[in-house]
Amino acid sequence: MALLEIRNLNKSYGGIKATDDLSLTVEPGELHAIIGPNGAGKTTLISQLSGLARPDTGSILYKGRDISSGAAHRRAHLGIARSFQITSLIMEMTVADNVALALQAREGHSFRFIRPARKVRHLRDRALELLAQVGLEDKADRPTHALSHGEHRHMEIAIALAAEAELMLLDEPMAGLGTEESGQMVELLRGIKGRHAILLIEHDMDAVFALADRISVLVYGHIIATGSPDEIRGNEAVQHAYLGEE
Repeated sequence: MALLEIRNLNKSYGGIKATDDLSLTVEPGELHAIIGPNGAGKTTLISQLSGLARPDTGSILYKGRDISSGAAHRRAHLGIARSFQITSLIMEMTVADNVALALQAREGHSFRFIRPARKVRHLRDRALELLAQVGLEDKADRPTHALSHGEHRHMEIAIALAAEAELMLLDEPMAGLGTEESGQMVELLRGIKGRHAILLIEHDMDAVFALADRISVLVYGHIIATGSPDEIRGNEAVQHAYLGEE
């Protein structure tokens, strides 16, 4: 059974079809990349998968369960985590506190601020473990606003890991990163690949072809091809619709 199965998904805004009869699967432990030109519907797809937007028709199955109408917080508790194009971190808090708060939310009591997450020993310890996984253990007690944009992206991966996500929805994690930072993100994702399924939306083709097990190409809301990186490179329709623009 596929971990995630999308069947004939449709979503329109006025006369624009953001997703058009879209179907794909993500297998356990797979890194499945979605590529396509601007306006292809990639972020709308991620929003439907995470529960921030509801499809007009079609279905989304997670572990065989239909979650098409489930709220975002319920999907998070099922093991689906999303990162955003624009960072959603709390800049005034320390790096460790951001991750500890995500851990506290996973336990179902994120609003009990009488006992701040930083003072709960097991949350603090686990937050430090996750920060070590993403290479930020030495920045744990710094205010989040003091970190670079690339380090914020690494924090978001730590927060997704804090959610114990079996499926991570990553929306352009390389956006705004320089060459060195992009390389660091590729290595980070390579390190967690296989332990978590990842649906990756990304414009950085070097990163996509370095990481993906499979790639789906989205054009005007419709998947025109799915295959291995080599199959996508050699697909004439893909070259004409997208890769030929690069």
